[in-house]
Amino acid sequence: MGAGGTPSARASAPTPAAPHRHRTTALHPGAWWLWALSLGTAATRTTNPLLLALLIAVSAYVVVTRRPHAPWSRSYGAFVKLALAVLLIRLLFTTLLGSPIPGTHTLLTLPEVPLPDWAQGIRLGGRVTAEGLTFALYDAMKLATLLICVGAANALANPSRLLKSLPGALYEMGVAVVVALTFAPNLIADVHRLRAARRLRGRPDRGVRGLLQVGLPVLEGALERSVALAAAMDARGYGRTAQVPARVRRTTAALTLGGLLGVCAGTYGLLTAAGGTYGIPVLLAGVAAAVAGLWLGGRRTVRTRYRPDRWDARAWLVTASGATVAALLFLAAARDPAALHPGVIPLTAPTLPLWPAAAVLVGLLPAFVTPAPEPAMKTTEKTAVKEPS
Repeated sequence: MGAGGTPSARASAPTPAAPHRHRTTALHPGAWWLWALSLGTAATRTTNPLLLALLIAVSAYVVVTRRPHAPWSRSYGAFVKLALAVLLIRLLFTTLLGSPIPGTHTLLTLPEVPLPDWAQGIRLGGRVTAEGLTFALYDAMKLATLLICVGAANALANPSRLLKSLPGALYEMGVAVVVALTFAPNLIADVHRLRAARRLRGRPDRGVRGLLQVGLPVLEGALERSVALAAAMDARGYGRTAQVPARVRRTTAALTLGGLLGVCAGTYGLLTAAGGTYGIPVLLAGVAAAVAGLWLGGRRTVRTRYRPDRWDARAWLVTASGATVAALLFLAAARDPAALHPGVIPLTAPTLPLWPAAAVLVGLLPAFVTPAPEPAMKTTEKTAVKEPS
């Protein structure tokens, strides 16, 4: 046994370069967001519950196989619960307030509350039909699928690495969001720690008195952390901007504002039947103008990136898989709208269209082309990585 320990111990201890190797093989976080948002866009083009369930299954499989072992990756379950809450609330409102869809299959009849004349068109109670509940379920599943796709992006993309990838014009806003999200868990941990300390001392930790006596130290600790963070950010030159000509600033503001308006108008056109002809051109023009505005706005931000994430071939494949799903469902909605929007009058069981379902399965590509998540290390192994002997 030498001075560095036994040969077996040295062989089993992870090398300090292992985290760097894992970092270089990790996928760009922007690719995960583009993939998830593309799946969510595809979900807006159909109300077929079978296709929506297939989109949910695709996103869930990718999350299960590629979600890293990190605290921020546990948010997927919260989004799934939120999606279930959306379904239940939508069905509850349809049951209590009625549905604009007429139906002949009455499930139950609730006592109807008479309303004044100024509330015409609104009713409380009355007949609850199977057609109305089915229409509400189809409509709510579309929003629930969109929420689950956003939850998949939150579970797969590292927020700190995503902050590094933001354009320079959005960097300060991104830092504010990340700092706010970081301080919230610290405040909760302080509350639990102070309440436990008061219980050990036999002092009350509940009620108004306990809240006041716990809240003051928590606010004091938050203020100290804020002052320390502000001093550290000022020492590192945060918030300092470069001098740019006034015409560049005006051009940046015009491009950014016009691009955002174009994105809103194009998105509205895509979500409505009447705007299908102008939706995509306006959306593309708005995105181009917004990107140009963000690029010009980034010239005022003086900062460097340490080990920037590379947009490699796998990022292109992941983004292309999501964009393919969205494009093919757009095409399917234009060619065969009846298959993607099953009717409820008469009430019939939905069918699964074959080639749109095969298009949704293209979204599984990230589960096979991206690197597997790093296995959770034990405490001793983490200590060995941080402090190699």
